[in-house]
Amino acid sequence: MIGRSWAAALAALPMVAAGAPVVYELDPEQTFVHFEVRHFDTSTLRGRFGPLRGEVMLDSAAGRGRLALIIDLRTLDTGFRLLDARLRQADLLDVGTQPDAYFVAERFVFEQDRPAELTGEFTLRGRSTSLTLRALRFGCLPQLVDGRQRCGGDFEGEVLRSDFGATFGLPLVADRVRLRVQAEGLRRP
Repeated sequence: MIGRSWAAALAALPMVAAGAPVVYELDPEQTFVHFEVRHFDTSTLRGRFGPLRGEVMLDSAAGRGRLALIIDLRTLDTGFRLLDARLRQADLLDVGTQPDAYFVAERFVFEQDRPAELTGEFTLRGRSTSLTLRALRFGCLPQLVDGRQRCGGDFEGEVLRSDFGATFGLPLVADRVRLRVQAEGLRRP
């Protein structure tokens, strides 16, 4: 298990062989959560977290799956160090007390044998809320040189930062945060 709290940011889902559950380890070099939030109603603040750790189990024949994702909040990068330091403070991400966020999803919607949507519990700052990620695209490559299949895609969803007690700057900085997850996984041997 990943830990007591389950959270989010976002997740990757690989394709499954028909009739059997398949487990994929997320590739940390290809798995990130990107975020966007409206800033002073003039522009959009963007950043990312990653690399991420986790795994996905998919069973398309049974229409089920499970994703467990750990987001290390210390990896925050907006491209502006002073802003990164401000976002890590206790009234926003609270990285000093809660350095990780989690996303655990067990409700999957498949279109044919591909994940189209997943819903689970996203935990940030010790608080949890439901999060649904929709697949924008998803695909798999056949076995690579190392004999492992690679699958991945792009997913998106939204959260309200006020659900986690991160209310500093409201309403000048929007409450709604758009999440975009890029993820790839390698099939476990």
